[in-house]
Amino acid sequence: MADQPVFTLNVDQNKYLPLDGREVHAILTVGSTGGATVQAAPSAEAAEVIIIDTSGSMSGSKIREARQAAATAVRTLRDGVYFAVIAGTESARVVFPGGHANLVKASPATRAEAERAISRLTAHGGTAMGEWLKLAGHLLTAHPSAIRHALLMTDGQNNERPEVFASVLAGWSGKFVADCLGVGDDWVPAELRKVAEALLGTFDFVRNQGDLPEYFRRLTQTSMSKTVADLSLRVWVPQTARLKFVKQVSPTLLDLTGKRTDVNPLTGDYPTGSWGAEEREYHICVEVPPGQVGQEIRAGWVKLVRPDTQETVASGNVLAQWTDDLAQSTRINRKVAHYTGQAELHELIQEGLNARSVGDVDTATARLAKARQIATDSGREDTARLLERVVEVDPATGTARLRRNVDKADEIELDTGSVRTSRLRKEGN
Repeated sequence: MADQPVFTLNVDQNKYLPLDGREVHAILTVGSTGGATVQAAPSAEAAEVIIIDTSGSMSGSKIREARQAAATAVRTLRDGVYFAVIAGTESARVVFPGGHANLVKASPATRAEAERAISRLTAHGGTAMGEWLKLAGHLLTAHPSAIRHALLMTDGQNNERPEVFASVLAGWSGKFVADCLGVGDDWVPAELRKVAEALLGTFDFVRNQGDLPEYFRRLTQTSMSKTVADLSLRVWVPQTARLKFVKQVSPTLLDLTGKRTDVNPLTGDYPTGSWGAEEREYHICVEVPPGQVGQEIRAGWVKLVRPDTQETVASGNVLAQWTDDLAQSTRINRKVAHYTGQAELHELIQEGLNARSVGDVDTATARLAKARQIATDSGREDTARLLERVVEVDPATGTARLRRNVDKADEIELDTGSVRTSRLRKEGN
């Protein structure tokens, strides 16, 4: 079809291993070009559910901004997209379309009707995100071939029991993509991180609630630009090998290892969600048995596959070759090194903030100071600035110590931002 994007898959690695070498690392750069634009993509069926937290903590200016943001999202929907709006408290309620639990097509008339329903939203009750996502999932299920997306906004902490929330996320994992926004400083990044990981989406912090409509517009526009509902990374490894992990490393960190669906004993599919014209990078690690000098094997065969048709749209090989040339075997591929460092940065920030929250000052200081150094070295100026607000380093002695009065918003921004990665800078930059 003319409006379908063209996919490419490029493999970056150093294939050479020392004689006792067992681990093969590769970065897969998956790109899609062409395809339909937002305005000219009527053939890509899409279904969108907008979820607004209307719990009691959303009273006052928050609910006003949320109403405006939801209305902005509705206006951003292109004609023909199926949609609904959910209000979330300790339960979930479809506020548009009224009277039935089906999505309706966006048109000037339905968008105006939805905006009127949104304008009547008020704040009351508790917070049960699992219920909200469950209802969204049921609404989206009626459109199995569509690009299915939910946009969730909350300002508070989930009141559900952790096991109930986890059960909902596990049940709906891979069924639709959900992007989440946290507003204010009373929500828990770990909760929205779980949603993003289960539903292959993003989560972000809206520091200034006045910016909420722009976030909604941007996320809805991105959703509208998708032209392929679902793609899987299909990874084959030899019988004697073991696939240790599959992770998305750009534009955000997302561990796909536990989302494997077996195709056969040597091959597994890993979901990547919906695609438009974009580029993402994945890190895979394969453990192989040691080989002989000069021996080369295919350590992995990676395909990009449409799960519905089983069509392969791009593929690439991950190789391993054993050598006794130290210069060859010790050279680390720049992309592998870069994204390994980005993953370490995320882990250090998470460990540091967790240690800080339980009063383990020594661990928090060590982890966050190291994170600050990595952020500075890898060009993550935004993250380095936030880390400076949490941990200070004496330039004369190099001694680090935690700052006493840290703005809660700075801490949340650091936490949420740690999953975003920087692209590898070109040599010479």
